[in-house]
Amino acid sequence: MVRNVLGSFLALLGAAAAVLSPFRQWYDGRLGRHYRVDELFTGITGSRPGPLGSILVVFLFAALLTIVGVVLRSRLLVAAAGVVTLGFTVLWMVRQGEAVGSLTVSGDGSGLRWGAAEATVGAVLMLLGALVMSGRRGGGRRHGGGGHDHPYAAPGSENPDTWPPTQEPGPSVQTSPLPEPEPDLYTGPPPGARRPGPEDQDTTPHPVVPDEGPGPRRPPPS
Repeated sequence: MVRNVLGSFLALLGAAAAVLSPFRQWYDGRLGRHYRVDELFTGITGSRPGPLGSILVVFLFAALLTIVGVVLRSRLLVAAAGVVTLGFTVLWMVRQGEAVGSLTVSGDGSGLRWGAAEATVGAVLMLLGALVMSGRRGGGRRHGGGGHDHPYAAPGSENPDTWPPTQEPGPSVQTSPLPEPEPDLYTGPPPGARRPGPEDQDTTPHPVVPDEGPGPRRPPPS
């Protein structure tokens, strides 16, 4: 859970940085949204495209892919968004280097600017977010490797003692038509091992006189 939250935060932060990067200067004072998408494959020119034809569209698609990946907790979608952002940024660097001869960085505002760096950092954050995320985990036991839970099938009559599937012994099967014998509930020692007690003494010297009701009692015979 913590990994998914941290990874999602990094991925969304990277997507935001990638979307904002075309509105910053990329090279020699030129904004990133002033580069056409097809120029990354044919060569850099001085034309300025509309919003739907600029490199901004690529980064918007990558940001949308990141949001879907975060919602679905899909590391693959988030990583794909980072690869798309980084791939187009590197491709722009290659074409820009071919157009000017070499890429430079200077303090007077010429050369590579913060827009290209922000796009690169955004792509790295998205890839890092995909790496940190733990992704989705299937809950419960899966049967047959499918995507849904399936109950265990009941055992047949030929294997009555194989249920439940935890290999624990199941209910026994009565094969005789007679009733099962009841278990002996006596759990004490065997009769031969008992010691004689007061209850085992002979009571013959002390006869029991029956109660004859009210009236004088007869003396016992001498």
